[in-house]
Amino acid sequence: MGVAIRRADQDDRELVVRVLDEAFQDDPVSGWVFPGKEHRRATHHRLMAAFVDTVLAEGRIDLVEDGTACALWLPMPAVEPADAVDAAGEEAVRLREEVDPDNGRVELIARLMAEAHPADRAHEYLWMIGVAPGHQGRGLGTTLIRPALDRCDREGLPAYLEASSPRSIALYERLGFAATDRTLDLPDGPRMWPMWREPRG
Repeated sequence: MGVAIRRADQDDRELVVRVLDEAFQDDPVSGWVFPGKEHRRATHHRLMAAFVDTVLAEGRIDLVEDGTACALWLPMPAVEPADAVDAAGEEAVRLREEVDPDNGRVELIARLMAEAHPADRAHEYLWMIGVAPGHQGRGLGTTLIRPALDRCDREGLPAYLEASSPRSIALYERLGFAATDRTLDLPDGPRMWPMWREPRG
């Protein structure tokens, strides 16, 4: 499909936060992190803003030109798994304090995702991809992801993500991702599926 994609910058911050906030309001994982619709509507955007700030500083945000979809990519170096978990633990505490200090689930999900995240090989991490309600189901997600995966293939880099629904698993499988040997099961909550993609020659 003929969709223009550009790299977002600081001037796009509020737009990207809004797209992610709207796209994930009814997501099962967001519903688990922020139980209660009113609290989620009041607080969820802070978590999205924290993610966006991290990726603007350290990674890349691809944005559909009309502002209806975005993908957050973070380069991950190879590190010792124990070091990665330790660093993620400190980051998880900071995230909770910044986003929702009395909500332990903000910290817990960050810790669980870090524990499941492969650390021994450098890779590109598709942290989030969001499509605004009303524009979903049109192939924007695939259109956004393909150029980044082409770049991974050229550079010989694997890619990693966590799928949050069986429907998204099917999409990512079509793009070359495969489920890892573990799932991420949130306590009394939904399941997430870590997925890995080897570069294609």
